[in-house]
Order: sequence, then C-alpha cells, then structure tokens
Amino acid sequence: MALTEKHTNRLINETSPYLLQHAHNPVDWYPWGAEAFERANDEDKPVLVSIGYSACHWCHVMEHESFEDPAVAAVQNEHFINIKVDMEERPDVDQIYMNFVQLTTGRGGWPMNVFLTPDKRPFFGGTYFPPAPRYGMPSWQQILISISEAYKNKRDELETSANNIVSELRRMSVVEAATGTLSTDMLDAAQASFVRTFDTVNGGFGGAPKFPAAMSLEFLLRYHHRTGEDMALSIVTHSLDKMANGGIYDQLGGGFHRYTVDAIWLVPHFEKMLYDNAQLARVYLHAYQVTGNEFYKRIAVETLEYIRREMLDASGGFYSTQDADSEGEEGKFFVWSVEEIGEILGDGAKEFCEYFDVTAEGNFEGHNILNVKNPVAIAPGSDLKKKLFDEREKRIKPGRDEKVLTAWNGLMLAAFADAAGVLGNDEYLQIAKRNAEFLMTEMQNGGRLYRTWKDGTAKLNGYVEDYANVADGLIVLYQVSGEVKYLSEARRLADLMITEFWDEDNGGFFFTSNDHEELVVRNKDFYDNATPSGNSVAADVLLRLAKLTGDDKYERFAVTVLRLAASQIRRHPQGFGRALSALEFHIGKTKEIVVIRAKGNELEQDILRRYLPDAVIALSSDPETDAAVVPLVKDRGLVDGKTAVFVCEDFVCQRPVTEAEELEAVLA
Repeated sequence: MALTEKHTNRLINETSPYLLQHAHNPVDWYPWGAEAFERANDEDKPVLVSIGYSACHWCHVMEHESFEDPAVAAVQNEHFINIKVDMEERPDVDQIYMNFVQLTTGRGGWPMNVFLTPDKRPFFGGTYFPPAPRYGMPSWQQILISISEAYKNKRDELETSANNIVSELRRMSVVEAATGTLSTDMLDAAQASFVRTFDTVNGGFGGAPKFPAAMSLEFLLRYHHRTGEDMALSIVTHSLDKMANGGIYDQLGGGFHRYTVDAIWLVPHFEKMLYDNAQLARVYLHAYQVTGNEFYKRIAVETLEYIRREMLDASGGFYSTQDADSEGEEGKFFVWSVEEIGEILGDGAKEFCEYFDVTAEGNFEGHNILNVKNPVAIAPGSDLKKKLFDEREKRIKPGRDEKVLTAWNGLMLAAFADAAGVLGNDEYLQIAKRNAEFLMTEMQNGGRLYRTWKDGTAKLNGYVEDYANVADGLIVLYQVSGEVKYLSEARRLADLMITEFWDEDNGGFFFTSNDHEELVVRNKDFYDNATPSGNSVAADVLLRLAKLTGDDKYERFAVTVLRLAASQIRRHPQGFGRALSALEFHIGKTKEIVVIRAKGNELEQDILRRYLPDAVIALSSDPETDAAVVPLVKDRGLVDGKTAVFVCEDFVCQRPVTEAEELEAVLA
C-alpha cells in the first residue's frame, strides 16, 4: 500500500526549529512577512497570528490537539490567513501582541493566538484553547467560527475596537521621566520591597509558580556590597541554597530548569533556557566571591559545564533552549524510580536515595525528581552521581532548539568571561573569546547585528537587547582579557545603539531600529522580565563605557534611561532588577582600576577574583598603544619593572601599588 504523502506548508523553508515543528501541519501556515498580509488584504480575511517557542509544553499540546487536526485546519484555511511566529526570533511582534492579550484578558503566556486585521491591528486574542469545550473555555473551533462570523457581520464594531486598542497600546508605550533626582532612597525602598516579598522558609519571592529572579538577587548582592546590609545578603544566600538543592536544579547534569510550579523549588517546568543559566551562573559566581562558600562555586561551574556539554555549537555560538519533553512526556529524561536506581547503583542505592529524596511513592506523578532535603547530611560519593549520569545519557534526550540568539549569547558570553576571571580558568576564557569572534563575524552584516543564526545562516534585524547584551559581554571579556578590540567593538555597538534606537523626542531606546519593519506600535521596553530589558542593559553598558573611555555623553544617555524607568521602579522594583543594578553603579562610588601588567603577574588575578561591582577594570600590557581606546591607561607604566595597579575614585588617585598587601589596602 502506498504511503500517504506528508503535507508540507511554507514553514519548511524557515530555520527556526519551532516553525519547522509546524511545517507539516495541514494548516496553511505562513511565516511573519509581507506575503501573508498582502494575501489577507486581497482576500479580505482576518489574520491569525499564533506565537510560541520550541521548548513550550502547551505549544506542543495545542499543535497536537488542533493544528495537526485536518478538520480544524480546514476551518483555519478557509476563514483566515494563518501566521506562525517564533517569539524568540521575533520578540518585537510578540511584545506588541502580548501587551494586547494582557490588556484585554488580564493574563498572558504561550501559546498565544491573536486575530488581526490585514493591516496588523489586533481585535481578539488569548493563549491556549482546548480542542473541545473544557476548563470553562470554548473550543478552538468555536473561537475560529465566532471570530470569522464577527469579521463578516460586525465589521464596524470590530474596526472600532481595533482602533481603540491600537491607540491604547501606543499610549502604553509612552513613558515620561520621573521628577526629582536618582537617589539611594530608591535603592533602599527597593531593598525593603524585596524583604517584604521574600519567602523566609523556601527562599525566593512570593509563592507558586516560582521563578529564580536572578536579576533581583544580583541587585541585592550589589546593595549589600555598598551598604553592608546583612538582610540583603541573607535573602541571596538562602534563595541560592534552596534553589541549588531543589528540583529546579539538575542534580546530575547541572544547570537550572525554567521555574517550578510549586513554592518549594521541587517540581520544575523541565525546559532549560540559555538566558536563565547565564544569569544564574553569574549570581552563584558572585555569591562565591562575596562569601567564599565553595558550594556556590560548584553550582556555577556545574552550570557552565552543562552549557559547554549540551549547548555549545562547534561554531562558538550557544544554543537557545532544551525542551521539557522527551518521548512525548514532560520531564521523562530527568526522573527516576527506586528500582532503576537500585539496579544501577547496587549497594550505593540506599545512601543515594536517602540523600536525594527518592522514595517508592515518588514526589512527581509516581516518579522522583532528585532534590536535597537535608543539605547538611553527608552527600553520596561523586562516583554514584557519575554512574547515574552516565546511565541517563543513554536515554532519549529532550529536544534542543539549536538556533543561536544574539542577545542570549551576549548574556552567556558575559558568564563565561566572568568565570574565567574569577576562577582563573583559561578554558572558559577561550570559550568566551570564540563566542565573541562568532558574534563579531557570523552575527553581523555591514556592521549591524543579526538576531538569529542556525546552520550557518544568520537573519533578521537585531533588536536593542541584542546590541546591549553583546556590548555588555564584550566589556566583561575586555576587563578579563585586556584585549582592547573587545572594548572597541562594545563602544561601536553602543554608538550604533544610540544612532539607530534612541528616541530623539522623548528619550530611551526603542526595541526596534529606525530602519526596522513598521509595526502597529514602536515599543520601548523597560521591564526586566525573564531576560533583562534592552534599556536596562544599555544603561549599565553606557555607564561603564563612560568610565572606561572618559566620554560623558554615554552617562547622559544612561541617566535619561534610568530617569524614564524611575517611576516604574518605585512602583514595582521586582520587575527592574537589572535597572536597579545599573542604578547602584551610577549612584555608588565607582573605582577605576588600571593594571599595567608584566608577564607572570599575580595582582591581576587577585583583582579579578574579587567582587567589585562598583569598579571598572582596565588591563594593559601596552599602555602606549591601548590609550587610544582606553584613556585610563595613558601615561601609566610598570613600576620598577613590576606590575603596577592604579586605583582612582571620585577623580582622586592613589599611589600605584606593586604588592598584594598594598592592593588589599587600596581596594578596601
């Protein structure tokens, strides 16, 4: 019997793994682009835009239930022009329509399904819809039919609604600068807010579901560094302890899952995101610097080793995500039974199960998520963990989204560069350098950044978060390596960011560049969500560039951004962790540390291993040449043939030091 030919739609020509997952749906999907909207206009049909990402569990569910169903596809194809969007590739599109869905329904998430007019104005939207009426929701087919009928029979009402919605979305995108000065009062109020929402039992903030909040913890570390406030540090260490011992952390393979569905960090949504692991690796690294606790160092290293093992492309780029599902089941790759562990570990199984909370009844749908309930107990030997890990490697792994996203790579570049400096790890430095070279070559065209790359093909205009995060990672790499080409590139990207994204009328950075495709709203994003906003990172980058280059214009742009965000920061500090860290740097006393190095010096490593969030560091072996890029090193040299460290603060410089004991005194 002949096999039925597999249906293929236009998504087969895309590079996004999420879009390719839908390339054989019977739905006549288009990628986002002019072709779809021109057809909608010609045929006078509404547009369905369905948005998700490859590691999204409920996106897979809705695809299987509805988009793979020929009967549902027939309705979609007859009445709508259908567009699939990978929200990781097109955050500009996602941002606009997510704001709409949240505005009209009070909630958002993925999958997100939004209905538009042919000129891109939204008029109805929601998230997941079931294939049959349940959970108090109509079925997806009912939604499709009612929308189609409304478009045909109630067009005037629908047009009025769409116009009103677009007006409101545009109004939401206008932000006014706060009156008054940027002061430590804002930082104190933010810290007090974190204290109020801190979960004193389980760590983290609030209840279920629970997210790691890496940026908030980073701010609290910086706040503690400046003020000596013990509660800020306690919040950080308690939260880091609970997360690293919980099910949100992969106890065998390292790395963190996205979030937990409960308040105790036990049951994760099992996907692993590059951006979470980049930010969390740095928080654990910094907590190690502050406390000297080797546990935090171990978690940071295990997380980076997970990234090196699973998420690093041969090109030097980092992959985006690892799915929650394998073999059609969420979490299957990560969970265990008592019997499995007994067979693998033999006599060591009892000790292992007791430590990692493995029981016959299980803690997750009859299975066990490894977690540590009693961290002061004696941990089983690393050989037992390795045995179990090696056995797990034989399982079918979760799917992996192998596209490389520029902004997320900037975050991970910073993590590996930072770790290279703190730990004196040359392998991490080489990984960071290879990634930087990849971003500086493969992800650029005519000096402008692309957003996404896969299998040798880069495409889509970069967004402000791409420019800001790459510049940030390059600055960290410069401060660790002393190679001025990284600082030069960071400055070039910052200048481009100002030229192409800055709002000349009202200040702040638009999400999209001046020559970007015109959308119904040109957004400005200040909110630090799962990833830091482009404006927050830009402010941080520009403040550091001002110190490193001596060009005050960068500080003026940064301060304008912080003033625009200030009112929102006061109302909801939990949503502005990265902006608060930038504000800490701006308000605190900044040290400028210049190291003119001789070969084999130890002072450089002494500086890099310290937690110095209030400092910029300039390393140079050739100050005469480097001064063209880094004026801080000008007219400075070795002292008596030895490495010399020059420390300045508030326009006042200390005498250069050449010995470790002297360095301790000037950095205190």
